[in-house]
Amino acid sequence: MDMRTDLTAVGDTGLLDTLQHEVALFARRAEQTRLGGVGQVRNSMDRAAYLLLNRLDKEGPMGVKALAASMGIDSSTVTRQVAPLVDTGLVKRTSHPEDGRAVVLQLSPRGQSRLEEVRSSRRQLMAELTQDWEPEEREAFCALLTRFNGALSARMSTSERVDS
Repeated sequence: MDMRTDLTAVGDTGLLDTLQHEVALFARRAEQTRLGGVGQVRNSMDRAAYLLLNRLDKEGPMGVKALAASMGIDSSTVTRQVAPLVDTGLVKRTSHPEDGRAVVLQLSPRGQSRLEEVRSSRRQLMAELTQDWEPEEREAFCALLTRFNGALSARMSTSERVDS
């Protein structure tokens, strides 16, 4: 028997109920703690800020539209979410080097430092939460969670195209 059989086709609603419940608990707990890591509360950062800073760090300076597109959200959401990051000096608004009218967002040195502080704290938290796991278990969990997030992302992209 193929182990990848569609669970809904064979009627295994118990496993699917457990999965959806555990995902819901994870989402709630992640938001409650903001996956703040260990140590002082100052190491926590809200999800939107973390994802924006992380994207700017990985992809470099970019305009609002490009940032929104790369994150799969609309420009008005990025504009709203980036405003406090600019106000607190974590993100800089600069003029586009080729088109002075366009605005480019980039991680400031302070933003880079803050992002690394939060990443370090979160890495420590992940190490503590999985300290009694075998390395293979960590790798498997990471691979499956990445795959799960990819499936969610693909479904959201498909849903947005259908709804439009």
